[in-house]
Amino acid sequence: MNRRTFLKASTGAVAAVLGIPALARDGRVLPDPSPHKLPRWRGFNLTEKLNCHYSNKPFVEQDFKWLATWGFDFVRLPMDFRCWAKTPEVAFNEQTMREIDQAIEWGKQYGIHVNLNFHRGPGYCVNMSDDEKPTLWTEPAAQEQFARHWGIFAVRYKGIPSSYLSFNLINEPREIPGAQYAAAMNPAIEAIRAADPHRPIIADGTYCGRKPVPELIPFGIAQSTRGYEPPLISHYMANWIHHKGPWPTPVWPVPVGINSHLYGDAKPDMKSDLVLRVECRQAARFSIRVAHVSVKAELLVKAGGAVVLQKQFQPGPGTGEWKNSKPTQQGGFAADYDRDYTAMIPAGTREIHIEVSKGDWLTFSEIRLNQTIIIPNRQEWGVKQEAFIVDAGGVRPANMRYQYSKETLQKEMIDPWQKIAAQGVGVHVGEWGAHNQTPHGVVLAWMRDCLENWKAAGFGWALWNFRGSFGILDSDRKDVSYENFKGHKLDRKMLELLRAF
Repeated sequence: MNRRTFLKASTGAVAAVLGIPALARDGRVLPDPSPHKLPRWRGFNLTEKLNCHYSNKPFVEQDFKWLATWGFDFVRLPMDFRCWAKTPEVAFNEQTMREIDQAIEWGKQYGIHVNLNFHRGPGYCVNMSDDEKPTLWTEPAAQEQFARHWGIFAVRYKGIPSSYLSFNLINEPREIPGAQYAAAMNPAIEAIRAADPHRPIIADGTYCGRKPVPELIPFGIAQSTRGYEPPLISHYMANWIHHKGPWPTPVWPVPVGINSHLYGDAKPDMKSDLVLRVECRQAARFSIRVAHVSVKAELLVKAGGAVVLQKQFQPGPGTGEWKNSKPTQQGGFAADYDRDYTAMIPAGTREIHIEVSKGDWLTFSEIRLNQTIIIPNRQEWGVKQEAFIVDAGGVRPANMRYQYSKETLQKEMIDPWQKIAAQGVGVHVGEWGAHNQTPHGVVLAWMRDCLENWKAAGFGWALWNFRGSFGILDSDRKDVSYENFKGHKLDRKMLELLRAF
């Protein structure tokens, strides 16, 4: 038996003991990850065990086979710990564990690196219900159980080469201090290393994976980021997102948009007019939907310099034009209105000025000019208004520039991660993609820019998901001509784009 035949026949444990590099079934040498340099893995999230209440199914062998055939080499398995333990303290369900074992074996068989992730771990989940408390960051008992679970996984899979298996501690911690996050993860890292010192460990960044965590660098582990910026592209019309008001239609790149805030003379440094440059050849119906008013505000709308709408807002106690009203700490009341206020714009108007002439501030959620609907897509505090052109081509800043583009993604979402990569931290994009309501052409253009950025940075990635609304199979997009692939609907254009990077 020659060396290559022996390697292909060897189990992962034997290969690890002998110090032999792991091979895929087609003979490719699989790169060995380290905290300092992760391979540029490319693949998908497989979500069979994402939530014990609706998804605790066995993983599917054909997924591994098809991914290998298409040239991918990575799967991330985001899992709910309740799939194998109804409560943190109980013994593990062996049937569930054997299903995870099987996924790892298929990874070895087809040359796919498997990354195990606690999407929900003892004490934390990014989408906890309102009656749950995230105890993982503060309570030693939760940290002890979290470490116990990872320790059991480490013992169970000791000896499987790093080329085939890594651990991703917890999915998407929210806005917690880096030092607190690192302290909470320390018991789990110690438990893993006590059983399996060389197992690759990855930690998601904070702010749901958006921000790197320098405090984790001394632990010698890798870190995972996300690729969901901007949410208008990635989560357009997703029913699990709490979005107020109408959604702006996605485009890519995204021009600088209209801000929803108007400030009065109580905030002179922020006060400014929103200017709409239009061509009203005939009289036009105008409306603005006022969302929220703070204390007191006078709304003025001028067309060609003449006031066409003047409205005083002063929230108070009890009932009124508002839907609800509450006292503020500074005195007075703040109220949600969600009401339209209308005017007629004279024929020949070239500019419409919208301002809060007196008072504190208000927000608006929609402007209509006849059939043209203008949705503010920025909600930042303190941003001054400016001039926008409104015509058949849509709404764009008079001083044309982009809020989101390939360049802004590089600056905001990649450069900070390259800084920690330069300090010896392996970086991977653990999740990314766009929901099936975003126009397909927009999705593909955005994906190409993301992929080019990550390739240049040397970062691998895992699309969320493989089968489903973000994926390449059975995504149920209404604007895609799907290819029939073995009984599934294949998004061939998305697949080929991914394969190219």
